[in-house]
Amino acid sequence: MSSPSTRAVSPFSVVIVFLLALLPSIWALSLPPIQNLTAILDDVRNDDAKGWMARRADASLAGYLGVFFLGADPFVYFYLSNGNNAVSLKALNKGSPIMRPTKGTGGVRDPTIIPGGGAEEGKKWYIIGTDLNIGKTSWDAAQRTGSRGIYVWESTDLINWTNERLVVVEDNTAGMVWAPEAIWDPSKGQYLVHWASKFYPTSDPRHTGSPSAIRIRYAHTPDFKSFSPPQTLIDKSPTNIIDLTILPLSGSSFLRFMKDETKKTVFVEVSTTGLWGTWTRPGGPDAIIQSGVEGPAAYLDNLDPSKIHLLLDFYGGDGYRPFESSSAVVTNSGWVGSSRAGWPANLRLDLTDFHMRRKNRSEG
Repeated sequence: MSSPSTRAVSPFSVVIVFLLALLPSIWALSLPPIQNLTAILDDVRNDDAKGWMARRADASLAGYLGVFFLGADPFVYFYLSNGNNAVSLKALNKGSPIMRPTKGTGGVRDPTIIPGGGAEEGKKWYIIGTDLNIGKTSWDAAQRTGSRGIYVWESTDLINWTNERLVVVEDNTAGMVWAPEAIWDPSKGQYLVHWASKFYPTSDPRHTGSPSAIRIRYAHTPDFKSFSPPQTLIDKSPTNIIDLTILPLSGSSFLRFMKDETKKTVFVEVSTTGLWGTWTRPGGPDAIIQSGVEGPAAYLDNLDPSKIHLLLDFYGGDGYRPFESSSAVVTNSGWVGSSRAGWPANLRLDLTDFHMRRKNRSEG
């Protein structure tokens, strides 16, 4: 979730998800099916999705799918890549929403699909998102007395999305819960869910005073119903940190991109010792990828084992622009602009990638 001064003028936001299987069409409760999706996606349930963490190309991965919201229309939508082109997208379902929240504020922002982990791998998926309809409130109020819950939907086939719920994950001192994302944490055997929050003193129950710096919080959950008590994952006070996204590479190697909301810059940190290992900032404490941007979203390329894609929202200009790096060692430098020939104009997204596995021709 971006800062109020920037997200207020942002017409689009998307999260492209990192999955390995799709069914032939996706339905949104009682909404119509996505138009022409059967001809585009493969009918596969992928019983062997073990390699998604590896930083390598996979010829069986057929494309990229995204869930997203429109800034002025906070519902869940889908975008699909044109073939296996990681930076060329088109709207599905004729641009109509797939899901409309019925709880909380009635508006969902920053939706993302979480592939099942552990025993749920290849069998279950979740969509989570921010509970915020900015048309019903102000950006100031959204940070002082905003929702402390996250939206959750679940599916066993990627067609039917059920069990909509709004789960409170923060305590009463939090002013908001923004931009939740999740990743399977093998060390805990549960999902690690993280989000951005700021806090007010217990002596200020109405949250009218000065809050803490924005920090990244987290909890673990086995089912997106019950959550462990929230704890702090990243605190760089007095710097405000938002828009965290984590990209697994191979083995115990991970990247995490985030925005310094104080300086309005995006940077990356690297761990080669797991999610709970030591994180370092290549180039030092002042190294950045880009200034004047937000909402970093990173995903691996299906075809090029050396390439990582990164989307950055130029919120003062034309929205998201795709970048890429083919460096053997990921740093805060060396990111170059990708071709925007197939990139939708004025699109504002939060992207991680979604891979679709091709069906074997022998399956018919």
